[in-house]
Amino acid sequence: MIPRYTRPEIAAIWEPKARYGIWLEIELAAMQAMSDLEIIPREAWAEIESEAGSVEIDPERIEQIEERTRHDVVAFIWHISEQLKGEGKRWLHYGMTSSDVLDACYALQICRSADILIRDVEDLAGAVRDRAMEHRNTVMIGRSHGIHAEPITLGLKLAIWYDEMQRNLSRLRKAREDMAVGKLSGAVGTFAHLPPDVESRVCAKLGLKPAPASSQVVQRDRHAAFFCTLAVIGGSVEKMAVEIRHLQRTEVYEAEEPFTEGQTGSSAMPHKRNPIRSENLTGMSRLLRSYAMAALENQALWHERDISHSSVERVIGPDACIVLDFALARLTRLIKGWVIYPENMRRNLAKMGGLEASQSLLLALAQKGLSREEAYKLVQRNAMKVWEQGEDFQAALLSDEELTGYLSDDEIKRAFSIEPHIAHVDEIFKRVFGED
Repeated sequence: MIPRYTRPEIAAIWEPKARYGIWLEIELAAMQAMSDLEIIPREAWAEIESEAGSVEIDPERIEQIEERTRHDVVAFIWHISEQLKGEGKRWLHYGMTSSDVLDACYALQICRSADILIRDVEDLAGAVRDRAMEHRNTVMIGRSHGIHAEPITLGLKLAIWYDEMQRNLSRLRKAREDMAVGKLSGAVGTFAHLPPDVESRVCAKLGLKPAPASSQVVQRDRHAAFFCTLAVIGGSVEKMAVEIRHLQRTEVYEAEEPFTEGQTGSSAMPHKRNPIRSENLTGMSRLLRSYAMAALENQALWHERDISHSSVERVIGPDACIVLDFALARLTRLIKGWVIYPENMRRNLAKMGGLEASQSLLLALAQKGLSREEAYKLVQRNAMKVWEQGEDFQAALLSDEELTGYLSDDEIKRAFSIEPHIAHVDEIFKRVFGED
């Protein structure tokens, strides 16, 4: 991923030197396991163990060797062997195939990235929770199809976001668990040259579980599920970002992204304050969906393995993790600094002349014995006066003799109360946040 969208901690996991360091860790763990099981001479492992601390990984040298070998793992093994002096180096990579190293490494990189992403999701959820508590009772109009519906509170909107992020947290933890798998089962998964005990010992040392069964590779349904999980979380990020963008539109202007001193919104128009952060997050989410699609395509490999997945994973592994890390951190900062305008919410709530009371009136008429169809028609004809003639809804209702034959003036006015719409906010908050 380009530096613009990269944070250092997660990027470091995917640096070439870090990757080669994990490869060496796997190779040494395998040699130790083979020594313990007396598959290779114990003195060979003792020799390698004493020399391992002096090995310097040089990515440029590995690339030079790869120019000749056309195989990165072979180039790596040769590079390490160049620095080992004793005869023990001939047991390096003994009985193993490249994917024994590559898949365990990829699993570790993904798991370490997932640990950061889990923390990111927790941070975002915490920020959303804080703002939900702050605006538990900040009343605004709810919208369906982009059209005014009935009153809600901003806190309720945020509680819904928080609840969704808790589900995402569970999904991410499960996806990480499913990815924490390695294999050292050889070229076609049969353990023909190393027994399963070697795999078990190496995986335990690395903090992985042995794949119950594998071909030359760990099966890619695990990877597809992981990248799809990142895409789902990205979808939640976009959902929030789109709402933030909508609420900042000039015609709405109920909230806006923080606009810092010295910031500019347009090279041409000095007045502009654009929702650039949330627009950026929408773009990040598109990337995550594309990575998920690529991971799904990687599931179908020829027979026990081909390398059609390899080039894809070299790109989507680091990029997807880095992009989501960036997006979650950006959204967390945005939520913390999100500027809310309750007075504009109140203004917009009153903008449609009371139409948000239509369902309350419909139900009040039904309680008087009218059929739903009759009540709907009676309320709708007055609502259309607001849409088409700009009348006040309550005034139109009070002047409708047929309607006032069923409802008193006080009953009509009570239908416009905000209270029923916010009466259960505390109960919903208790469900979501578990508080009294």
